[in-house]
Parts: sequence; structure tokens; C-alpha cells
Amino acid sequence: MLAIPITAFVTLLIILVIANLSSGEKKIEHKIERLYASDDPQFLRSMGLLLGPPVLSGNRFEMLLNGDHIFPSMLEAIRSARRTITFETFIYWSGEIGEQIAQALADKARDGVAVHVLLDWVGSSKMDKRYLNLLRDAGAEVIQYHKPHWTGLGRMNDRTHRKLLIIDGRIGFTGGVGIASEWTGHAQDEKHWRDTHFRVAGPVVGHMQAVFMDNWVKATGNVLHGPAYFPDIEPMGDGFAHMFSSSPSGGSDDMQLMYLMAITAATHSIHLASAYFVPDKLTINAIVEAAKRGVKVQIIMPGNRIDTHTVREASRACWGDLLKAGVEMFEYQPTMFHCKLLVVDEFLVSVGSTNFDNRSFKLNDEANLNIYDRDFAKQQTAVFADDIKKSQQVTLESWMHRPFTEKLIEKFVPLLDTQL
Repeated sequence: MLAIPITAFVTLLIILVIANLSSGEKKIEHKIERLYASDDPQFLRSMGLLLGPPVLSGNRFEMLLNGDHIFPSMLEAIRSARRTITFETFIYWSGEIGEQIAQALADKARDGVAVHVLLDWVGSSKMDKRYLNLLRDAGAEVIQYHKPHWTGLGRMNDRTHRKLLIIDGRIGFTGGVGIASEWTGHAQDEKHWRDTHFRVAGPVVGHMQAVFMDNWVKATGNVLHGPAYFPDIEPMGDGFAHMFSSSPSGGSDDMQLMYLMAITAATHSIHLASAYFVPDKLTINAIVEAAKRGVKVQIIMPGNRIDTHTVREASRACWGDLLKAGVEMFEYQPTMFHCKLLVVDEFLVSVGSTNFDNRSFKLNDEANLNIYDRDFAKQQTAVFADDIKKSQQVTLESWMHRPFTEKLIEKFVPLLDTQL
């Protein structure tokens, strides 16, 4: 008689695992046809309409290189808050910078500022629980996103990877940085990672706030609105931008769609910096076609100093067609390379939380800021060129003669592609 309950339990467990590991949505299966170039007004129009929010003018952007620039700017902004702070991140671990940010947020909460913190449960698993108590005791509202519960086991593989800090609805931060000691310093050694974050002012900060609210409502059921969160923002510069997001529960393919559209529209150059580069066949083909039509494609990824070697093996396994097409592949040498940046034709700059892999394209909640500004794009390509100087180029010949053990491992890594 026990056989039936056991069988039912095993069947239920299998169903939950399948639900947990799949997005449940249709994916992009066919290549994007090249109908226009990046300098055609239709490119900007299509990007705005297909990805959701319209492109807005009147924005100003500041690039922040590595922790020595990133964290002081974030802390200064937090301490300047008068009405609201909204903060969403994946990685929040223990350490000095984690304590400084928790203390700054708690101080503002005690001063009467409405502080809302959304931390991914998995990403904040190494966080000192004192920080949570400090924030909550000060009056901050702190939520851990998709904390395991038997009623939501199918959501456990859906993590918020978004990295957003918005001050008074007027100043926003996004990019690749997590809250941990690895991101402090200036990438001076292997214990201090290379990353870039961005400070934004102008109307597009309203888009950033809306992306935060998307997950806040999912996690709490509470809608935060009004002028304290969405003030009328005057133009702060002359840059064009929009912020958009993706998640398995809605628009899971939006990030991949953005990359495919940008790559397909490229005419002169593609500069891609990616901490985790494991593209699927459709995306590889789009990059190969761009290279074959004369686009100079350069890609920087981590080298041996990487926090997960499985991803590196999976990445290197798919380089063959790219190298044969003339794509220039580089591995950053000094430390872990955690940047997430796409620059197309020195016009479009896409920055945010998204990695170039299936986990970002299909499984995680992600958010990217697309900036359409030639001067700003040239700044990014200059930094990109400096990163190349610290990288080792991988040629087709060296890739073909990589160690046998690496080739053997690559045979099994594709089995994990959907989760990488």
C-alpha cells in the first residue's frame, strides 16, 4: 500500500524540479532580419517600442570604475537622500563595505527617509544577519526575494540579479557591482575585481524606479508611488536612454532580443565585455554574421582568475565559429573581470546586470540601461581598449590546441548550458 504514496511523491518531486528549471515561456528561435543600421532612426524607434519604455532625452551619465570610485559615490548619494531610497541587489555579503552601506541606509531610515531594500535570498546568503537586524530596527523595509517556501518551489531558480539604487527618484545607479569586499579597491590584485557601475541623473531614473517597483510589488504586494518615488524630473543633460527589464514571469526574452537587435544593426564595431559569456547558437550566428559583413567584433571575458571555472569551460567550448569568423576574443588577466557592457558603433551603450548567457537571458530577473550617446560611447570604448591591454588574446590556433583535458570537459559542460 505504500507504493502508491511513494510513487505520487516521486512524481510530484519530478514535476517541481522541471517547473523549477524551466522558464515556461517561448524563446526566440529565428534570427533577426537586418532591416536597418544603428544610425537609422528606425533603430532607436524599434529598440524603444519592442523593449517597452520609450527612449527619453535629458539625461546625464557618469562612469564609475571599480570600487574606489563606485562605493564612495553610492554612499554619498545614500547620505544625501531626503525622502526615499530604493535598493535592489543580488550579491550582498559580509565585510567592511557591506557594513558601511547597511549603516548608511539605517541612518537615513532613522532620519525618517523611507528605505526599501530588496535582496535576493541566494545572493545575500553570506550576508551577516546583523545587517538585516540593523536595517529593520532602524525602520527600513527589507525583503529577501524568493526566500524558499513550499508554496513557491517552482520560483527558486528565478533569482533577482538586478542591481539598482535610486535616491529620491532622481539619482540612479546600475551596473555590475555587488556589495562585497571583492568589489572594493581598484582591481589592483586578484582579490579585488574589475567592474564598472554608472550614476545616472535625468528623466530615465523614473524608468529605473519602475523596474525596482516591478519586483517590489511581486515580493510584497505593495505599490509605492507618488512624488516621493516618481517626481517630475527636469532635464539634467542631453543624453538619450531607456531602462528595461526581463524576468521569467514576463518578457524573459527581452534581454536576448535587445542583444540580437543591436548586433544585427551593427555596421562598424561591437565591443562586448562580459563576466559570463555562454551564448546560444542563435546569438553566436548573429555575431558571426556581423563579423562576416565587416563589423569589428571584440569580446573581453575573464581569464583563469574567475569565480566559476565551469562557466569558463562552457564559454571556451563555443568559441570555434566566432574565431573562424574573425571575432577577437580576449581573456582579462589581472583579476576577475565582472563587467557587463555592450557598445555598438560607438553609439549604443548597454549596461546593467545582464550576463551574456542563458541564465540571464531566460532565468534571472535582469535590468539594463541603454544609452544612445556618441560621446559617452567613445568613453566606454577607450576604457575597453585599456582593458584589452591587460588581456591575453585567444587566437584560433591557440584555441584549437587547447589541452585535451579541457576539450574533454567541454563535452559534458553543454548539459548545463540552460542553467549557466
